[in-house]
Amino acid sequence: MKDTFFYLSTCDTCQRILGELDLPEDVRLQDIKSEPLNSDQVEALMKLAGSFEALFSKRARLYKERNLKAKNLAESDFRDLLLEHYTFLKRPVLVHNGQIFIGNAKNTVALARQSLHP
Repeated sequence: MKDTFFYLSTCDTCQRILGELDLPEDVRLQDIKSEPLNSDQVEALMKLAGSFEALFSKRARLYKERNLKAKNLAESDFRDLLLEHYTFLKRPVLVHNGQIFIGNAKNTVALARQSLHP
């Protein structure tokens, strides 16, 4: 998978992290609202992350609205939900040099920055 930063352009946190990371020009930006993840991308991200659940945001509004916490979701459910709606992706996600950095935790952002600017 090509080095890519998956984010939501309307998300202040994503914008802040994008500024902090100072991405090289060869890292592709993909706004997941205007260019949703496709099946191949979700599969490639899962291989890097180890599971679909690792990519899934349990803080998403739709997760709460649909009461998905009460359901016993399988990996295939997480995959289908990631493909169904952009809000289910834990963001941002950076793929760089075969590594994946998921979410906005300070440690994750620091590791991503270290990977980008050793």
